Amino acid sequence: MNDAMSPAPVITLPQGRIKGTAAHGIRQFLGVPYSAPPAGALRFALPVPPAPWTGVRDASKPGPSYPQRLKPFPGLDVQPLVDGGQPPGDDYLTLNIWAPETGDGHPVMVWIHGGGFVVGSKDAPISDGTAFARDGIVCVAINYRLGVDGFLPIDGVPTNLGLRDMLAGLAWVRDNVAAFGGDPDNVTVTGESAGAMATADLVTSPLANGLFRRAIVQSGHGSMVREIGVAKRLVDTLARRLRVSPDAAGFGSAPYGAIFDAIEGLAKPGKVDLRDTAGFEPVFGISRFVPVFGDDVLPVHPVEALRRGAGKDVQLLIGTNAEEMNLYFVPTGVRAKMIGLVARWFVGKSMPAAGKALKAYGLGRRKAGWAMTEALHDLVFRWPARVFAAAHQGRTHMYEFEWRSPACGGELGACHGMELPFVFDTLDIATGPEGLAGTAPPQALADRIHALWVGFIRDGSLPWPEFESGTRSVYQLERGEAVHEPVMPAAAFLP
Repeated sequence: MNDAMSPAPVITLPQGRIKGTAAHGIRQFLGVPYSAPPAGALRFALPVPPAPWTGVRDASKPGPSYPQRLKPFPGLDVQPLVDGGQPPGDDYLTLNIWAPETGDGHPVMVWIHGGGFVVGSKDAPISDGTAFARDGIVCVAINYRLGVDGFLPIDGVPTNLGLRDMLAGLAWVRDNVAAFGGDPDNVTVTGESAGAMATADLVTSPLANGLFRRAIVQSGHGSMVREIGVAKRLVDTLARRLRVSPDAAGFGSAPYGAIFDAIEGLAKPGKVDLRDTAGFEPVFGISRFVPVFGDDVLPVHPVEALRRGAGKDVQLLIGTNAEEMNLYFVPTGVRAKMIGLVARWFVGKSMPAAGKALKAYGLGRRKAGWAMTEALHDLVFRWPARVFAAAHQGRTHMYEFEWRSPACGGELGACHGMELPFVFDTLDIATGPEGLAGTAPPQALADRIHALWVGFIRDGSLPWPEFESGTRSVYQLERGEAVHEPVMPAAAFLP
């Protein structure tokens, strides 16, 4: 046995004992159930505690992920961002734990993965929690229901099942993390992309009160939600495409392969109208599946909930990347091929005054693809995140990740997801000819960003002023200092 290896740790939980692995001062437990498998009668049911087991459950392997279909990006390896390559299976409402091998009362970080609410996994290599455990944090990563199972308001099915899974996972952490050396009264919930949207929503949810002290929202905000009535259009459209009844029995009878085919058939703009009464589609076509508001999880729109004081006791770190939409438009060639007429049509499917918004970003004076991409950086991610920060009545800090990846011939830049290997100190996962961060990303920057996250998770400390509407102080991570950020042109065109 390697000298760095330790005897396999065994933890006793209410349902039974689990055995993980230990090495280099870190204990690891993978695929630990926080809910019974959502299969059969439980597929569209509220999460319930797992059944007890006898003997010692093996927690050295991650177990299944929610069924999904990952589409490749030309010339870019994105699998490390969203998927650990686990096979599908029913027993996927599980979590991973990385913990220091010794000591108690460690701060706790709960990670919610991204993936547009249709793909992703707690086992994505880029978000491995080892470095956080190395630095004294108990890191917990959770799976949750996705797509049709988690974010489709089907008649007779509880709404927002994916968010309810996250709430169940957080409750499990509250009740069990002390057994792994964690402090249940010092929990930070974190997420990126869809995981960040969910985290932002949970900050405002009355059902999350007391489950966490802090939140980190990476490239997300609370405006990617739909009214239940609008989301019902997606229910009906998918049911017609699948030729099933628009209820639990109908969707439950459809094979996942057919469901994925139907979802892909709705990917292009105009296939289903999900605009609200004001003419806005807040997701801009990135995903058809998002949380809904108007239920007990999200009684009102999350931004309105913040303005009413929801989440004011939660310390918030929120930020975006400088060139979010490059991930979608650069590797695919969309930015280079875009023409003005198509840009106005495309953006117009998600908002009124699309032409004026694009003109404010240079359409007519510069190449259409560049104007559209820069407009959507702000319209989809950057400005709504600032709106969320300004509405939060508690302590709020804002960052911007601006380091530019040299991938894709130097054009990928500070795209969506680029901060992940820096936050988790997993640059090796994103490095290479087709790596997200190119061939020689700066480890010193990863050291500094990871340390900032550790400090905030530990005790809320950050070395820059709070974000306020008047001062608009935003910390630029590569630059290493806070700057005053002007109001973006997008502000004139969004609610």
